[in-house]
Amino acid sequence: MTAYGHWIAGAWRAPEKGHYPVVNPATEEVVGEAPESTSAEVADAVTAARAAQGGWSRTDPRERAAVLDRIADLLTERAGELVSLLQAETGATMRIASSLQVPTAADRFRRYARGAMEPHVIPLAPQAVKAGPFAPGGLIGAAAVRRPVGVVCCITSYNFPVVNLAGKAAPALAMGNSVIAKPAPQDPLSCLELGPLFQEAGVPDGVFNVITGSGPAVGEALVVHPAVDMVSFTGSTAVGKKIAEAAGRSMKRTLMELGGKGAAIVLGDADDKVLKSAITAVGSVWAFHSGQICTAPTRVLVHRSLHERVVTGLKEYAGALTVGDPVDNSTVVGPLISAAQRDRVEEYIAGARAEGARIVAGGTRPGIRPGFYAAPTLIADVTPGMTVAREEIFGPVVAVIAFDDEDEAVRIANGTSYGLYDYVFSADTGRAWALAARLHSGNVGINTVQRHSETPFGGFKESGIGRDGGSFALQAYSELQSVVWPS
Repeated sequence: MTAYGHWIAGAWRAPEKGHYPVVNPATEEVVGEAPESTSAEVADAVTAARAAQGGWSRTDPRERAAVLDRIADLLTERAGELVSLLQAETGATMRIASSLQVPTAADRFRRYARGAMEPHVIPLAPQAVKAGPFAPGGLIGAAAVRRPVGVVCCITSYNFPVVNLAGKAAPALAMGNSVIAKPAPQDPLSCLELGPLFQEAGVPDGVFNVITGSGPAVGEALVVHPAVDMVSFTGSTAVGKKIAEAAGRSMKRTLMELGGKGAAIVLGDADDKVLKSAITAVGSVWAFHSGQICTAPTRVLVHRSLHERVVTGLKEYAGALTVGDPVDNSTVVGPLISAAQRDRVEEYIAGARAEGARIVAGGTRPGIRPGFYAAPTLIADVTPGMTVAREEIFGPVVAVIAFDDEDEAVRIANGTSYGLYDYVFSADTGRAWALAARLHSGNVGINTVQRHSETPFGGFKESGIGRDGGSFALQAYSELQSVVWPS
């Protein structure tokens, strides 16, 4: 078992306050020990990032691209050991850990190696201006230029620690920023492992730093530090609001990827093929990391004529899923991240039952010991005002709501404080396209839960502020500067 230090200025730093244990959600055994942080260590990480940022920003974009490519190469070479650690600390099934954790992170670094080479100067047409009291008239040339923000604090989520960090650090580094990573406390070890890997790839000391802590103090200290220029956060809306409030006092730039309560709208024209797609898509709530994903279609809004067919199909789907040891290749549904999260999920299920909803599948804790397991749960007879229809659960729970017409479906879908990702299932894709325009959601999938990596990703309402993904991430981690001159 390894006891890690902070990664600051290109070296391991022994923590002044000692360590805390990181627990395997499936075995409840300690995987390793992560460092606690002090305010002085936070300040040291910021100082290192500030000192290194200027030089990194002045490197040739081709050099930054080559470094990011080497990071992707090393992630691929070290995938075996990283996947093992990731799986142990996240509790993800082996198929998720091996196919979607490290490979996706490597893909993101390769994408932003290309991104470092994208044009960052936007030429503007010359403009004829009249003479004024302060300057002569003439033809004025101009350009809009993307500049790095500076020191970027990346606070990441526990469901996909390395992937989420890659989605932030890769475009931030490509644009010439320095990065301080603050991983989620539940599973920070694989993110700490990235420190020496980045150094080996050629990232200058201080350009990438990782500090951790078991509580909110380290994140709070980073957010309010005057030398941090931007905060990129993925996590709950409640925490995001606190970060936005603190960052706003000094007008820090923020990128907020917050909670979701995705609605999968199944229209009455759905044929057998579309219904099968919808049921499989909703089943991903249970099968994809035990529902611990913000884009999950956790609300199923079904036209009343198809309600029982969809409920029956989902019940059969849930019953066919194997819950158990995540390292067993036959397992589909692994544990939740912690006992606290499992208990939270169970409280939502109990609350739905108390409000009059019908538990169609699951609803009771699996008899698996040890581990923090929750059964794939399907809840029917849900009304829009029930708690399970409004709040993000972040677990393997699906709520089904019937509707009578399209207007009602839109009202229900838009009736929460979230607006991250919705889905429309219809035999008429033109109708689905038109319906998407009425949804207050940053993303809409039509007859699929697949993502397109170049699209802007982010949410409406309380699901966040800003967009990343594709070239939009390069914009998120840069500032626009206008430069004008006489022609």
